[in-house]
Amino acid sequence: LDEFRVFNAGIGGKIITKTIFNLLYWSGIRSGELLALSLRDFDFEARTVTIDKNYARLDKEDLILEPKTPKSNRTIGLPGLVCDMVQDYASRLVDYHDGDRLFDVTKHFLYHEMERICEQSGVKKIRIHDIRHSHASLLIELGTNILLVSERLGHEDVQTTLEIYGHLYPHKDEEVAGRLDR
Repeated sequence: LDEFRVFNAGIGGKIITKTIFNLLYWSGIRSGELLALSLRDFDFEARTVTIDKNYARLDKEDLILEPKTPKSNRTIGLPGLVCDMVQDYASRLVDYHDGDRLFDVTKHFLYHEMERICEQSGVKKIRIHDIRHSHASLLIELGTNILLVSERLGHEDVQTTLEIYGHLYPHKDEEVAGRLDR
């Protein structure tokens, strides 16, 4: 979280970049899921985003595809600050039509922005997908049940989540013992 805060401060005034990276960090969605989003996918009253498609680019053509797996179809709760950012960003769009992609950029744009911000902020460069891992790590650190982490990430089963993030639980048994003592 501290590292993300430094990274976030390094973004500067680019509202599209700030909105994208905050949405990635605070939701844990995949970059292809983010790039397929339209404003229709958000319920700002309920503070959720529905993931039901995936973006890909093939031979210079934008494609909206089915999600990676059936469990990738999901609705994710969002912090209010992220909803506010998305609404502010969307309010500034010109010629946006209902159902258009909200972020009309490519994965190359995300990669370039990640490099730029890491260089400016001094944060170690990671892959875009690693922001998803940062989100999962944050949830685990906050004590979120592994089943909920798995559902939020859209994994097919909790075993996948445990295989990827199980190493983040080495001292959780000690925490349970401490709770039982209390």
